[in-house]
Amino acid sequence: MNTTRQQQVEAAVKWIEEAWNEGTLSQTGQGFIGQLEEAFTDRQYEVDDVIVQGEKIIARVLITGKHTGSFAGNPATGKAVRITQFHEFTFQEGRITHRFGWFDTGTLLPQLQAGA
Repeated sequence: MNTTRQQQVEAAVKWIEEAWNEGTLSQTGQGFIGQLEEAFTDRQYEVDDVIVQGEKIIARVLITGKHTGSFAGNPATGKAVRITQFHEFTFQEGRITHRFGWFDTGTLLPQLQAGA
């Protein structure tokens, strides 16, 4: 990976870490984030993987926490959960020009079901 790509990866990871640490992710308009913050306590975040393709970077974040509040119609279970989140960044001239994020609810919701 060349220096420009390294700097872009570092900028994307820094954005994610600052958003979580400063609590500003809820201001990004990402769906489910408010519910996630209310429903899962003891959240920990880890940038698990970063993929670089052209001017785009996709970061996979692993979120772990405890299900202590209602989420998507599922009452609190007290279960430990693993949530996968993705962030896609577009760069132009070395700066983030667009960011889009989403959660993998397809693997989260089954964790909240009885017997899971």
